[in-house]
Amino acid sequence: MGKYFGTDGFRGEANVNLTVEHAFKVGRFLGWYFGQEHKAQIVIGKDTRRSSYMFEYSLVAGLTASGADVYLLHVTTTPSVSYVVRTENFDCGIMISASHNPFYDNGIKIINGNGQKMEASVEEQIEAYIDGKVPELPLAKREEIGRTVDFSAGRNRYIGYLISIPTRAFKNKRVGLDCANGSASAIAKSVFDALGAKTYVIHNDPDGTNINTNCGSTHIEELKNFVRENHLDVGFAYDGDADRCIAVDENGDEVNGDLIMYVCGKYMQEQGKLNNNTIVTTIMSNLGLYKACEREGIAYEKTAVGDKYVCENMMANGHSIGGEQSGHIIFSKHATTGDGILTSLKLMEVIIEKKQPLSVLTKEVKIYPQVLKNVRVYDKKEARENPEVVKAIAEVEKSLGDDGRILVRESGTEPVVRVMVEAATNEICEQNVDHVIAVMRAENLIVQ
Repeated sequence: MGKYFGTDGFRGEANVNLTVEHAFKVGRFLGWYFGQEHKAQIVIGKDTRRSSYMFEYSLVAGLTASGADVYLLHVTTTPSVSYVVRTENFDCGIMISASHNPFYDNGIKIINGNGQKMEASVEEQIEAYIDGKVPELPLAKREEIGRTVDFSAGRNRYIGYLISIPTRAFKNKRVGLDCANGSASAIAKSVFDALGAKTYVIHNDPDGTNINTNCGSTHIEELKNFVRENHLDVGFAYDGDADRCIAVDENGDEVNGDLIMYVCGKYMQEQGKLNNNTIVTTIMSNLGLYKACEREGIAYEKTAVGDKYVCENMMANGHSIGGEQSGHIIFSKHATTGDGILTSLKLMEVIIEKKQPLSVLTKEVKIYPQVLKNVRVYDKKEARENPEVVKAIAEVEKSLGDDGRILVRESGTEPVVRVMVEAATNEICEQNVDHVIAVMRAENLIVQ
């Protein structure tokens, strides 16, 4: 949900840099687009990056210049913007963040009135306007100019909503939170405190440049040690805009998105709340998750990599839980996007209701070793469809049988083919990945 930009260039699908001018133009377009039939009302949130403030001001200038009223949530999470948009009837929402990326990257996530990713057709029109392919838009005049409203109350309502979700209090539970020096710093501790947990927090002192720096859901070693050293019951790590969550059990072992989906999905099945008896995953979910689901009689669907594909599948079919290994988990009853803090609350609910530690709840899943290697190639399609490569992949599939799998896919943004194997041991994974890469090299498909 969104496009990321950095000081060293755009990181994503288009070839532009984000500047204050581009942010201004995004605001100009959205103010005009939603203001053609009524005065547009648009809400903005941001993470803790130093540049988020600069882009917020540019967006506000563009929006109000086009006649839109702008409501500022200030530092908040991406899922809170989604919640506020759909519950307060805003035309759209804007989140300024680059998620788990370094502080020097930043971007804009645009959320539609349903709290979901803005339609691609609208994003394409915005890019056309930025690129000068659309005539200049009219400016608002006199009393038609938009206003800016402090709307921190919206963030507070979201906090209240989160507190209302758990079925039991967290009394006497010792919980560690890694807020990644990001958006969760403004929300997570107050939620857990209100629910009665004994909350221990790290990386919740943002300074504009330390977001995601050796912390959060992509760097959880410190949280692992923190949980062990303080004898905590569980730990949760969020990313920069808090739409992801990776857990740590009481032993300090990582519990990734696949394991979270299994624990929550199985509990929902037992409660009769797993719609269609189905979990939605991406093709990168671990084979161990699928085998555990089959054992429990839980169906699953696989989508392309990306939370937007998981969300689309869930909304189209009415499924209640889905997500990615990275910890981007969607609970459709409560949210229309991944929500890291919500995910941690739902996992706490299972721990408390089942009266079992997280390590016991996850031990039913045997996670298969996984080796993934990226190969830079001259032509992705040619490399993927080369007859000798196809033959090598088939050989690996046959040798692995039901005890492993191979996945070879093209990167969406780079001239790279990703070769992934899951099997009983790392050695088997390495051997088979290297075999396919060797065939690619022999066929002169790899950039030397």
